Amino acid sequence: MGFGGPIGLIVVGLILSLAFNEQQVGPLQVNTLGWILVLAGALWLVLTLVQQNTRRRHTTTATTTDDQGRQATTQRTTEADPPPPPAV
Repeated sequence: MGFGGPIGLIVVGLILSLAFNEQQVGPLQVNTLGWILVLAGALWLVLTLVQQNTRRRHTTTATTTDDQGRQATTQRTTEADPPPPPAV
């Protein structure tokens, strides 16, 4: 998922909300539709950024005991990038 869709939606929303003065198409006001598109594009952009910056972290802890009853704990943490989204 790239940034083109959300940015395009924000641009179209800003054009509709700022370029038209109080125009109405049927029961729909163009200004209101523009601001709704801007908000939807901003939300989409934030969700895209969050998804792309998410890393998977896995922690493994192992405890071993020797013959004399002493314990040793080993902890290993691995980070992996999530797989890319499927291409459409």
